[in-house]
Amino acid sequence: MTTQSYDTRIGELTFTQDFANGYPTHETVEKLFDELDFQRACQAYIWAIPIVSFAQWQYSHNVQLGAENGQIIYFESYQDKLGGLTYNVTTPYALPFIDLEKEGPFVVEMPEGEIRGAAHDSWQIGITQVAEPGKYLFVGPGQETPPDAETVGFKIHQSATSNLMLGIRLMPASSEERLELLEKVRIYPYSEKDNPKPRGYFRPEGKPWRATAPRGMEHWVRLADILNREPVFERDRFIMAMLKPLGIEKGVPFNPDERQTKILTEAAFVGEAMAKANDFFNPRLEASYYVKGSRWEYATVASPDQRWEHYDALDGRAAWFYEAVTNDIAMHGQETGWGQVYLAAYQDSDGDWLDGGVNYVLHVPANAPAEAFWSMTLYDVDTRCITRNEQGIADRSSQMDLLENEDGSIDLYFGPDAPAGKEQNWIPTAAGKAWFPYFRLYSPKQEFLDKTWVLQDIEKAK
Repeated sequence: MTTQSYDTRIGELTFTQDFANGYPTHETVEKLFDELDFQRACQAYIWAIPIVSFAQWQYSHNVQLGAENGQIIYFESYQDKLGGLTYNVTTPYALPFIDLEKEGPFVVEMPEGEIRGAAHDSWQIGITQVAEPGKYLFVGPGQETPPDAETVGFKIHQSATSNLMLGIRLMPASSEERLELLEKVRIYPYSEKDNPKPRGYFRPEGKPWRATAPRGMEHWVRLADILNREPVFERDRFIMAMLKPLGIEKGVPFNPDERQTKILTEAAFVGEAMAKANDFFNPRLEASYYVKGSRWEYATVASPDQRWEHYDALDGRAAWFYEAVTNDIAMHGQETGWGQVYLAAYQDSDGDWLDGGVNYVLHVPANAPAEAFWSMTLYDVDTRCITRNEQGIADRSSQMDLLENEDGSIDLYFGPDAPAGKEQNWIPTAAGKAWFPYFRLYSPKQEFLDKTWVLQDIEKAK
């Protein structure tokens, strides 16, 4: 039988007779199925970024740091926060993970005081704010609300997933006041309501941990595990069908064969490469736009519910959750006029990627429009965690004693070389390590919202 071959982007494809009248040869069928599974795995990587990030974060708390179900880990120091995705060095975090499947509905008691918080499910979609004092009851999918819960004053919230996380911010200025407040946060299963045994809190105390989504096959191990622990959303049934030929199937142990392992290993690499392109200064993400010509962009590029009017924010949520965690309305100050603003930059004023071996300067104009304070924090591209250096310095903020220019503006310096006499305005970087910053404004003022105050681009130091 006469065959005919065609050159394509995936190589040569051969058919009996011609393409229209012939069958693909056995070798071509095998090639096409391998490519089909590879492409689907790459897209599944993008789709899964929020839940794999959550799963690794939970794994780092429970396995690497040894937290119990519902136990708070308190992150305060630079050393404590080294494993977290784009953590803010300026403010402390109190973070418990709760598995509702293990012990049933959970109670979270929030005290009076300067405290804020929000609960998020495994896809990092907000469940509720927990800023007001009171008793919150979280009920998992398929679980019934206890019949007496409403009569005794619980604020009841159904979680779409079995696993959830609470991000709690303690706002008092002093460490002592924060800890006094933290002692009053009580988390325990509803089954203990008559005799509560709050899970308490602890600090990492230098123990290593890393919440960055793993690379290679470990990425798929983490995905297979969390998918088996959570219900399948109706929106995700097609993706689950794509994962099945790759050995990832709900209710089935993940045990990939040699072919699947080869495809998944390469797809983890290409998928992350796509995630980087999607994340770092992507003009396709319209919500990232700051001002014309600026190298700065808004980092929070997906709505808190991960939905736009006619489609789900697939690329937007992937861009945000590749480098960060959680997303609620308070993190969109550019839209609300309150809460926080997150500006990110990945290139300097010349359009060159930020390089740890180069010295830079950022001119912050006077009267930065933040009602509370502003901060500048550097992160390593490799991990998206706060930059590691011998000095233990990753941020500078308006709460610090910084050198000011005569007009009230401030110059910040980043690079391997400390600027003589201006060390207190410097954040060290290291050659061979790319980095990016977040410039945060807490409670943005009108000058930021109407763009009469604009943050300048990072420039190479002269």
